[in-house]
Amino acid sequence: MITFKSYAKVNIFLKIADKRDNYHELVSRFVRVHNLYDEISFIETNKNDFDIIGSFGCKLESNTIYKAYALLKKYKGVEEFFKTYSVKVEKNIPEFAGLGGGSSNAATFLIMLNKYCELNLSKDELCNIAVRIGADVPFFVYEYNSANVTGIGEIVKKFDEDILNIDTITPKIECDTGLIFKEFREKFYKQISKEDAKRLLSMNSLAILNEFNINEANDLYEPAITTKPELKAYAKKDWYFSGSGSSFFKVNNG
Repeated sequence: MITFKSYAKVNIFLKIADKRDNYHELVSRFVRVHNLYDEISFIETNKNDFDIIGSFGCKLESNTIYKAYALLKKYKGVEEFFKTYSVKVEKNIPEFAGLGGGSSNAATFLIMLNKYCELNLSKDELCNIAVRIGADVPFFVYEYNSANVTGIGEIVKKFDEDILNIDTITPKIECDTGLIFKEFREKFYKQISKEDAKRLLSMNSLAILNEFNINEANDLYEPAITTKPELKAYAKKDWYFSGSGSSFFKVNNG
């Protein structure tokens, strides 16, 4: 059995920079959460067809790992490999929670397949595939502990800083990302200036969290609590909001 860890992420800050077609361009700092991860394994089953073993809140065709497989199955040896092996996923990252679990799973699968099917694709080539699966997937492909992420998620630049000790909490509150963005566009729309974006992208994560409160750090927090007011109960001192929620995080360093 071959097993890799598929880590969660949090957004230290998340600002909207512009609109691109149906997408919003963002300026964000993504940081890997080292104490929260799923485990993805290739196990021998001889099922003769692509198969994912695990509990998911979606159909197979909607699963990010399946989407990754669909984009890579044309490569030599991939379909043959999955006549012998199944994909097993041990889920620990809450789904639909702003922690990037599905995106991380897809990226980890791409990395594993690239290695064990000897596809010899570079990180940049994997990123070009990853962005077709989802906006957060490229960050996980690069395997950085901390990175500045811009565009619609496809521009990922490593940020050198100390590894952060991060705690997360995910309330049993379902956040609808589409609805939160709609609320943002209609009631809270703003774009970060190039000067402010440049400043944020140059600051280390602890300095950002020392300077900004939960409302200031994440443009999606206010629209999120407008759609789900019960989230407010979790916005305690020194806790921040990740992505479009519903997860909150706290950094314990220093």
